[in-house]
Amino acid sequence: AGFALKRQQVEQAKVANNAIPDTYDYNEADTRTYLIDLMLEEAGWEIDNTAKREVPVTGMPSTSGEGFVDYVLYDADGLPLALVEAKRTTSSPKMGEQQAKLYADCLEQATGQRPVIFYTNGYQTHIWNDVQGGPSRLVQGFYTQAELKRLIERRKNNPDLSSFPINETIVERYYQTTAIKSLLAEFQQKKRAGLLIMATGTGKTRTSIALVDVLVRANVVQRVLFLADRNSLVNQATREFAKFFKSGASVFNLIDSKGEIGRINTCTYQTMIGLIDQLNEDSTRKYGTGTFDLIIVDEAHRSVYQKYGEIFKY
Repeated sequence: AGFALKRQQVEQAKVANNAIPDTYDYNEADTRTYLIDLMLEEAGWEIDNTAKREVPVTGMPSTSGEGFVDYVLYDADGLPLALVEAKRTTSSPKMGEQQAKLYADCLEQATGQRPVIFYTNGYQTHIWNDVQGGPSRLVQGFYTQAELKRLIERRKNNPDLSSFPINETIVERYYQTTAIKSLLAEFQQKKRAGLLIMATGTGKTRTSIALVDVLVRANVVQRVLFLADRNSLVNQATREFAKFFKSGASVFNLIDSKGEIGRINTCTYQTMIGLIDQLNEDSTRKYGTGTFDLIIVDEAHRSVYQKYGEIFKY
């Protein structure tokens, strides 16, 4: 009941603030109470249970060596899955990056498991899985417990993507296999995005399917989202994916799947923008920040990112 009331209050505040920007300077305590707690609850975390506040740590570079982590998100076995460093709303969340790294060092030393790092000012949230290298990135919210466990498990899995053969029953043209190998090489270098420019009729969807096939067999991708701007293209992609992912990999068109999520998911940008704001009956998000491991964007021109950029923070 308390969570439902809190969400109602936040939604009312959003409506009231549509015309008047919220310039109030929430301090760190208010940021946690009014903004971060809600985002954590939307991802299924229970405040002061699975998500503990003001967790003491030792080993900090200070006179006492002690510190307090704003939040630590725990697995059922008591190991830390993530930490959250909070800053006041008018501060850049990047100000918390180094502090969060020091806290992660302390938790890793104490438990043997390095948590994923989040730092936020309540409006902008960054995730940083520094074990796998690469910079932090902007996200819409927090990962669920299951999604964080999957992220940490992947640290143990660093396959040579070039060793997985490309399925020639899906693609057989040389430029398609060349494109896939180029993307795999980028992913091997821990890059998060790539762009393929292919003319109409050259097999973009087939190329996407063959790429997904490799990443699934390498166990680096479990859930995929394929986006297009028209229902006809989404329906076509759904049929094509279903031809090649027949066993152990469900394919769902999210436009009419009634909330189901499969291994392969297709949707229009317009529908997905609506879906990412939907809540389950327990007020958790249906499609959270860590739901999809790979997003494929058909017709990835600049206007897509201008209109639907929020999708790509997931």
